Amino acid sequence: MWWPTNLVQVSLFSALHEKEKRPKGGMSRNKFFVLVLASGFAYYVLPGYLFTMLTSISWVCWLDPKSVLVQQLGSGMKGLGIGSIGLDWSTISAYLASPLASPWFATANVAVGYCLFMYVLIPIGYWFNFYKAKNFPIYSQDLFMANGEKYDILSIVDSHFHLDRDAYAKNGSIHLCFLFAVTYGIGFATLSATLVHVILFNGSDLWRQTRSAFSDDKKIDIHTKLMKVYDAVPMWWFWVILVVNIAAIIFACQYYNESLQLPWWGVLLACGIAVTFTLPIGIIYATTNQQPGLNIITEYVIGYIYPERPVANMCFKVYGYISMSQALSFLADFKLGHYMKIPPRAMFMAQVVGTVLAVLVYTVTAWWLMADIPNLCDTNLLPSDSPWTCPMDRVFFDASVIWGLVGPRRIFGDLGEYGKVNWFFLGGAIAPLLVWLAHKLFPGQKWIKHIHMPVLLGSTAMMPPASAVNFNSWIFLGFISGFIVFRFRPELWKRYNYILSGGLDAGTSFMTVLLFLALGSKNIGLEWWGNKGEGCPLASCPTARGVKVDGCPVVN
Repeated sequence: MWWPTNLVQVSLFSALHEKEKRPKGGMSRNKFFVLVLASGFAYYVLPGYLFTMLTSISWVCWLDPKSVLVQQLGSGMKGLGIGSIGLDWSTISAYLASPLASPWFATANVAVGYCLFMYVLIPIGYWFNFYKAKNFPIYSQDLFMANGEKYDILSIVDSHFHLDRDAYAKNGSIHLCFLFAVTYGIGFATLSATLVHVILFNGSDLWRQTRSAFSDDKKIDIHTKLMKVYDAVPMWWFWVILVVNIAAIIFACQYYNESLQLPWWGVLLACGIAVTFTLPIGIIYATTNQQPGLNIITEYVIGYIYPERPVANMCFKVYGYISMSQALSFLADFKLGHYMKIPPRAMFMAQVVGTVLAVLVYTVTAWWLMADIPNLCDTNLLPSDSPWTCPMDRVFFDASVIWGLVGPRRIFGDLGEYGKVNWFFLGGAIAPLLVWLAHKLFPGQKWIKHIHMPVLLGSTAMMPPASAVNFNSWIFLGFISGFIVFRFRPELWKRYNYILSGGLDAGTSFMTVLLFLALGSKNIGLEWWGNKGEGCPLASCPTARGVKVDGCPVVN
């Protein structure tokens, strides 16, 4: 059996920094990048405007247009996505980043985790009706009442954006579709698996590196020696930015407490969580290109400590999770700059200026869209084929309701019906221990160490808003690039892999902006069957007896 244990690990550094040695008549990297960019730019006209069905070709649904079961199985957007594929780079890289940038063993772990989750766990839970699963769609990011109707969130919010307990008691508990509930359980397992995995597999290296960092005879590699010609970034620059930002956040939370809801101690606690988890999650990210998130644990912590305050929950998640994620991005930039011999101070200023510009651009863009797009993100008022449904933002909103407004105690605690999901914490802690024991018992089986439980368990962390077609397409392309190309033409993979990924990203992004400015902002659409979605309208229908939903058949 072939397993990629002896493959040459190629980094972005080698793709950009090493002197190019191409065969006679071969294409330079710059030329290849321009060609890929132009091709990606031209091609995206099809899935982005002319033939949007290419984003999710769910051909299984076409076999029986009147069958809910067939469409649940075949829909790549609202079902299990069997056979569904997307011929669109934005579908492939939207939630999971580029499959070309992940090592093959990580792609294999994602594939195994996704298949176990989507084709074993979810079907068993749904068709055995765990947590009244059949009352709700098989895949949905919405919140429901027990009878299958969507929950009216505004009806349980008081004038201060706190939970109206009387209204909540009258309406009844919030229910999740089985997939959404289990996704949170998988998030619990991923967190505990990350900590245990790092301790077992990286603990000795961490201890050795820590001792070396504080010793006088620490080893210095060639890159560090070459970088000594540049002035280092003074540590006080970092401290100033840290202190000023924390002070500004605390001031904002105190001064606008009625709106933001988060007290000063919540800011400090969020920063503490970010600092604590940056190292273990950074190790996973550095070795697999997959980053476990802190979103669930931050929501869980503040939801128990400071419940019934949705805005406070969102702020805490941003300060605890997003700050850690951004820290890892900055570290990756510095590491690349270290390899590329970019002066550290120049890299630091580029990061600071880029961050400020990004904040301004994001803010202006958000206000512009809210002013110009009617019913932005409101799926109850937007047409089904609208591009402005904001799936990521809707999940963010639903999470603020689950963890902030209602609180984890009423969902996953003693007052809720999803309490058993907490057992995933224990399962996640045990899983890497079993892999570690197997590796110790069978040291000759080199493939065992490539079973990476944080990646395997966390493979579906972005679902929802990611759907089956995103994973199918990502895994398919990842296996093609990681197995066929890498197996038979490794020199081409080394030379062009990252360039191909970057060119596709750039070309797709430029055409996306152009299509919006030229057509989307003026509501110029193209009406024909190829732009009517994937053709699986019944995939979101419940299958419990007597549950009535508009547009769905009623099971008697």
